[in-house]
Amino acid sequence: MRILVTGGAGFIGSHLCERLLTDGHEVLAMDNLLTGTTDNIAHLAGRDDFSFIHHDVTNYIFVNGKLDFIFHLASPASPADYLAYPIQTLKVGSLGTHKTLGLALVKEAGFVLASTSEIYGDPLVHPQSEDYWGNVNPVGPRGVYDEAKRFAEAITYAYRRFHGLNTKVARIFNTYGPRMRADDGRVVPAFISQALSGRNLTVFGDGSQTRSFCYVSDTVDGLVRLMESDFPGPVNIGNPDEMTISDFSEFVLGRIDSRSSIVRMELPEDDPKVRKPDISLAMEKLGWKPVVGLEEGMDRTIDYFREKKH
Repeated sequence: MRILVTGGAGFIGSHLCERLLTDGHEVLAMDNLLTGTTDNIAHLAGRDDFSFIHHDVTNYIFVNGKLDFIFHLASPASPADYLAYPIQTLKVGSLGTHKTLGLALVKEAGFVLASTSEIYGDPLVHPQSEDYWGNVNPVGPRGVYDEAKRFAEAITYAYRRFHGLNTKVARIFNTYGPRMRADDGRVVPAFISQALSGRNLTVFGDGSQTRSFCYVSDTVDGLVRLMESDFPGPVNIGNPDEMTISDFSEFVLGRIDSRSSIVRMELPEDDPKVRKPDISLAMEKLGWKPVVGLEEGMDRTIDYFREKKH
C-alpha cells in the first residue's frame, strides 16, 4: 500500500514509518518539524519507497497520486510541548484532523487517528476502558491537548457516520523508547537523562501517581494491527503493567547504577493520579498485547540516550 504518516518525523511516527517499510509498503512521512526532527528519519532518506514532505497539516494538504491509508499522528505529545505550543496543539487536533480526513475522503483511503489516554483526563475509573468518557478539565493547562484529541475523535467518527469513511481510533497510553527527546518533559527521558548525568531525579508530588509504560515497537504493532483489522475502535493501545512514579524512579536508578538522589516537586495542575489501560478489547479484536518487558525496553532506551550523550 501507499501510506501517509503525519507526524512521521516524530518519536512514534518515525518508528511507524520503519515498520510500514519493513512490511513492504511505500511510505510518505509528513511533518512540520515543530517537535519532530529529520534526524529520526535520516536513515530512511534515499530509499525509493520513502519520501518526506515538510508541511503543516493544519493547512491544505496536497499529495500526488493514490493513497491507500493515512495515519494521523501529528501533534505535540508531551506536556512540555503542548504547554509551549497550546494554540498549535489545538489547531492540529481540530484543523489538522479535518484536513487529513478530507484527504482520506478524496483519496478513498483508510484512516487511523492516533488518539491518547489523555482523553480520560484524571480518571475516576480504574483501569480505563474504552467505554469510559473521562474526567477532563477543559479550561486547565492540559486541556489544550486533552480537548484537541477529544475533538479529533468526534470529527473522525462524524466522517465515518456521514461519509462512510473507513476510520479507526487508537487511544495510545504512555509510550517510551529510542528517539524520545531528552527535554520533552516526560518521565522516561527525564529520569534517564538526569540519572546518566548524575543530576537529581525529579519526582512530582508524593510519587504515588501511577503510569503504565509501553515500548514503542509494541505501540506501533498495535497501530498496524488496527489498520489491518475491520475494527473501528476506539481501542486502547498500552501496557497494563502499572507502577508508581516513586517505584519507577528507583527502577531507573537501578538500571543505570546511578548515585543520583530523588527530589520532590509540586504536582502539576490536573496531572493524572492513575493511568492503566484495560486492553481486553485490543486482545479480543486485534489479537494484540505488549511483548517487550520493562527491563528489556528500558535497557534499549538507556543505551540510546547513552549514545546520544556521547
